[in-house]
Amino acid sequence: MKRYCLTLDLKDDLALIAEYEHWHKSENSWPEINKSIKDAGIIFMEIYRVSNRLFMIMATIDAFDFGRKAVADANNPKVQEWEELMWKFQQPLQFAKPGEKWVLMDKIFQLG
Repeated sequence: MKRYCLTLDLKDDLALIAEYEHWHKSENSWPEINKSIKDAGIIFMEIYRVSNRLFMIMATIDAFDFGRKAVADANNPKVQEWEELMWKFQQPLQFAKPGEKWVLMDKIFQLG
């Protein structure tokens, strides 16, 4: 199993942040999005927030590949609809590459 941590900023607007959290409650999640995540080999995912900064933890199968996930997402109309909706709330980090949303973080410490 592999673990990845990613980060992204939300627009600094309390109403938009509340709506973003609304869409991420289990009762409001889209089954097609959850399926696409699992189909890509993501076993576990959590998103945390402080202010307008998001932090995502993912555990994946060993064969997980971000490139394959990106291709699958680009060819999935429901994922594209979700991404368009989410972009209403999100903004790229200053150092993100063009078109990059979530930025992969470097692990710098581990206890044990």
